[in-house]
Amino acid sequence: MKLQIEQVSKTYKGEQALSNFTVELTEGVHALLGPNGAGKSTLLKIIAGVLNPSSGHVFVDGEDTIRMGERYRELLGYLPQHFGLYKNFTAERFLLYIAALKGLDKRTASQKVTEVLQEVNLEDVRHTQLRKFSGGMKQRMGIAQALLNDPKILIVDEPTAGLDPKERIRFRNVLASLAGNRIVLFSTHIISDVEYVAQDILLVKDGHLVGYGAPESLLSQMQGHVWQVSCSQNEVAKYQGSFQIANMCRIKDRIELRIIAGDKPVPHAVAVNPTLEDLYLFQFGEEAVSDGTSVNHAI
Repeated sequence: MKLQIEQVSKTYKGEQALSNFTVELTEGVHALLGPNGAGKSTLLKIIAGVLNPSSGHVFVDGEDTIRMGERYRELLGYLPQHFGLYKNFTAERFLLYIAALKGLDKRTASQKVTEVLQEVNLEDVRHTQLRKFSGGMKQRMGIAQALLNDPKILIVDEPTAGLDPKERIRFRNVLASLAGNRIVLFSTHIISDVEYVAQDILLVKDGHLVGYGAPESLLSQMQGHVWQVSCSQNEVAKYQGSFQIANMCRIKDRIELRIIAGDKPVPHAVAVNPTLEDLYLFQFGEEAVSDGTSVNHAI
C-alpha cells in the first residue's frame, strides 16, 4: 500500500500552514519531526480527512482519498493530539462504545476490544474506570480505539508529549509493534521517540518538507558539520556568541563543547559523528531550543 501526499497546501486566514508538501509512504513507521507550529498537526489532520487541503491531494494507491469517502475511513485509524475519554467508563465499555460508533456488530466488537487491549497491554485493567488511568495508559487507550477497525493507515499526533520516560518507552514499543503491515505516521518534537522506532524521518519546517529519509541517510549528510572543542570556562561565552552549541560538558577544569557548524570552527576542533539531536538543531536552530527540545548543558 502507498500513501501519497501530492502538492498539499493549507492556508488559514491568509497564513500558510503547509506549502506544496509532497511525499510517498509505504508500510512501516514514519516520523514527522519538527518544532511546534511547523505544520505537523495540520498535515496529519488533512491525511486523516479532518481538514481539506487548500490545494493538492492525498492518494491511496493512486486513488484520491476524498473520492474514496467511506472506503478510506475504513482504512484509517487516528489518534489526535488532544483525545477525550469518558472518565466514568471502564476501558472495555469505552471501546465497545467507540466500536458501535464505527459500525462494528456486537460479536465483532467484543472480539476486537479484547484484541486491541492485548495489543496495547491493557487487558488486565479492562474493567477499571478510565479516571484511574495514568497519562500513558490513556494514550494507549487512544491507540486502542484507533485500532478497532484494524486500520491499514495509523495516524498519531504527538503521542508521547507530557508522558514520563517509562510511559514514553512503553508507548514507543506499542507503535513499533503495530507497523508490520501498516503505514504508521506519527508527529513529534521528541527526538528519542524517532531514534528508536522510525524507519523514515520527515523533517518539517514552516509548512515545508525540508528533509526526508532513513535516519542513517540523513545523518550521513551531517558528516563534517559536528565538531568537538575543548576550551576554558572563560572562553565559553565567546563560542556561544559565534557558534551553535549542541552540548557542553565539564571534564576536570576544561569544558567540552559540541559545536554544529558547516566549516571547522577553530583549528583544534575535532570532527565527531552526528546524532539526531545534532540534525534537529542544525535544521531548526533556535526553534529547536524554544520548543523544549532537549539540549544537554551539563556543566
